[in-house]
Amino acid sequence: MLGLGAMGQAIAGAFLEAGHPVTIWNRSQGKGEQLVERGATRAATAADAVRAADLVVVCLLDQAASRAVLAPIAADVRGRVLVDLTSDTPQRAREAAAWARDEGIEYLDGAMMANVPMVGTPEALVFHSGSRAAYEKYAATLRVLGGRTTYLGENHALAAAYDLAVLDYFWTSMSGLVHAFAFAQAEGIKATDIVPYLVGNGGLLAAIAPGMAEDAERRSYPGDADNLVMDTAGVEHVLHAAEQHGLDVSALRGIKGVADRAIAKGHGGDSWTATIEAVRTAATATATAATTAPGTPA
Repeated sequence: MLGLGAMGQAIAGAFLEAGHPVTIWNRSQGKGEQLVERGATRAATAADAVRAADLVVVCLLDQAASRAVLAPIAADVRGRVLVDLTSDTPQRAREAAAWARDEGIEYLDGAMMANVPMVGTPEALVFHSGSRAAYEKYAATLRVLGGRTTYLGENHALAAAYDLAVLDYFWTSMSGLVHAFAFAQAEGIKATDIVPYLVGNGGLLAAIAPGMAEDAERRSYPGDADNLVMDTAGVEHVLHAAEQHGLDVSALRGIKGVADRAIAKGHGGDSWTATIEAVRTAATATATAATTAPGTPA
């Protein structure tokens, strides 16, 4: 186990709890003493740790930190299975996979979709992608990190892509939750008093997500029940009321801006899912601008 931040220690602890011998290493000293007390072996160097096991698990700040540790000891990692649970972008996962391939290292990319206290529990979700042979060889071992451990396929970028897609939803939802608390408090309502109704709305989102996903895949957005023009008016009401209280409305302006662009594209009578066309348009516009910059052939 390379990397003993809070998540790295939780991962190592789950392996120990399952009865696996674990050798640990961290760049800075003084971490993992409780793991040693539970039976882990502390290695003096990352190379020493790697040579002690056939399965090498890494959990560091990002792929740059991971590569800084692994590149000098690539020869030691060769012949072992490398599982990198470091969170980063899909592109950096692809770059890590290319590096591993060039070094002759069998590689799995992964993402811990659980907070530290959840690691090792039946509810914990862990994504893996990359070498199928490597995953199948160590599936039982890796499954001790979470009962919902999931192998996504040979494409090394899938774990990071699933991770960030889920976090995209999570962090925007968290932002909305905090903003709702601030608005309620500005109106003299306790944040705790609106929680039952926010929880109810969360259940509604869970219920409609599958249908919205199907519409997004079909690029068909029936607006029979409600349409984007009506929904955007609702966003505008929230935005103006929040402005009157002096609250930050940058996120709400962004939401309304996307909806307005979708309406301008002719989706006013469609459902809210049609705003995905404005999101896609923004991505296309950015890519087009990058490829047509001065000095770049159009």
